[in-house]
Amino acid sequence: MLDIKFIREHADIVKEGAAKKHVKVDIDRLLTLDTQRIDLQQKMDTMRADQNEAGKRIAQLPAEEKQEAIVAMASLKEALQALEETDRKVMEEWKEIMYQVPNVPDLSVPEGKEDSENVEIKVVGEKQQFDFEPKDHMELMQNLTLADFERGVKVHGFRGYFLRGAGARLQFALWQYAVDFFTARGLELLMTPTIARPDNFYGTGHLPNEAEDIFKTQDGDYLTGTAEVSAMGYYADEILEDADFPVKFLGFSSCYRREVGSHGKDTKGLIRVHEFHKLEQVILCKASHATSVEWHEWLTQNAEEFLQSLGLTYHVVLNCGGDLGLGQVKKYDIECWVPSQENYRETHSSSYFHDFQTRRFNIRYRDTDGTIQYAHSLNNTAVATPRILAPLVEQNQNADGSITIPDVLRPYMGGQDCIVKES
Repeated sequence: MLDIKFIREHADIVKEGAAKKHVKVDIDRLLTLDTQRIDLQQKMDTMRADQNEAGKRIAQLPAEEKQEAIVAMASLKEALQALEETDRKVMEEWKEIMYQVPNVPDLSVPEGKEDSENVEIKVVGEKQQFDFEPKDHMELMQNLTLADFERGVKVHGFRGYFLRGAGARLQFALWQYAVDFFTARGLELLMTPTIARPDNFYGTGHLPNEAEDIFKTQDGDYLTGTAEVSAMGYYADEILEDADFPVKFLGFSSCYRREVGSHGKDTKGLIRVHEFHKLEQVILCKASHATSVEWHEWLTQNAEEFLQSLGLTYHVVLNCGGDLGLGQVKKYDIECWVPSQENYRETHSSSYFHDFQTRRFNIRYRDTDGTIQYAHSLNNTAVATPRILAPLVEQNQNADGSITIPDVLRPYMGGQDCIVKES
């Protein structure tokens, strides 16, 4: 959430930012409501003060004068109640619009409406040149009994899957290796709740706009689609100390997404599923743009080095304005090459938010001079499974249908170097 003071003082910048993100929000209406909100608050404060003074006077009046004063007091009370009701309605609309105001994107963010207009900034690795017809990950994994999609659909429904045997072990190997890899870089492992209260989704910006894509419980809570949601709630309504920064979490959670907005896309396989597991890098840092930029590059480098250690071919794109979320100032997507599709597919997203999320969560810190201010937040995928299995098995397939296990995963696979079809 942006600071309303910033919106009032820089309305044109906020409008330009919304236009760049292709977000429709009525800033002029918000400012009108804000003026009404301030005016109503002043009037109510004055009337409450008058009420208090009148109460003191009535207590000192002779009995014969009290009744008349009490009647006048009742009239004042009714007027105050009417103002409070007006204020309630104004605040309701004010909050609704405030939740729709997007963060202002960085100047380096390119123009564009959708992900096809993202700008490639780096390519790492060579696209595999096979001397045979490569198979897609579904065929490879089914032939080697690593996955069962038909029975997955039977049990779960649309987008269901089972991982079996070495397929399940490969996913566990990725988790274990990722934990060792990222904690060695100073991130603290955090197992996060997957059922969270709505406030956490509003705080991270996933609500209200993504409501259709989030699974909801019968109690009104929601299932998280990323550990970021719960990890950001960890310090909600707390004041940290300057010495506590940076906070660096490696959040692990089961994740759930309805994929409503992806109708007809990736309807089979492991790239887009309802239920998955993810390790997420989450950072809280001091309120400095330069510091946020530094940590953003650090998070992205971590993810890149992880993919490089797996020997995967990928590229990095700078997301255009229309492909940024409501709270994101800037975002990189890292996309791995999927040979069967002859295309790069997203496996990681790296974003920073300034104080957009921390204002909603009320996460503050005491600076060295004693000043209380909102922290900045960032996040980036460490590894998302089973999605990463698609490029991993396809890039490492052999002519006989076997899959070579990347060197760094072999210790987590009992020393196994290749997955072959059992005779």
